[in-house]
Amino acid sequence: MAILNKSAILSAEDLRTETVAVPEWGGEVRVRTLTGTERDAFESGLVAEDGKKRNLDNLRARLLALAIVDERGARIFNDGDAALLGGKSAAVLDRLFDVAQRLNGIGSQAEAAIEKN
Repeated sequence: MAILNKSAILSAEDLRTETVAVPEWGGEVRVRTLTGTERDAFESGLVAEDGKKRNLDNLRARLLALAIVDERGARIFNDGDAALLGGKSAAVLDRLFDVAQRLNGIGSQAEAAIEKN
């Protein structure tokens, strides 16, 4: 394999997507991997302001607001939309959250790292 330079790294298309059928909403939703910056923001939001407990408020919607994208890969929701998204069906959010977790490697390993820090 070749050693990559800055241009090759920055131009690589490395954000995978998966399309999920959501019949409850009348169509499909595209879920993608987060960027490094998005992942760090999501994880830092898991720690409550007191720094001692985990902030799980609207967890699914917060991740999905970052991970749901349009056909071009651009985010559909902004960070402030997580509260609105959280008002949707818990069953649908769970299904999409599972996909976002899998694509982004978020789960027991991430929870352990957060608890350790």
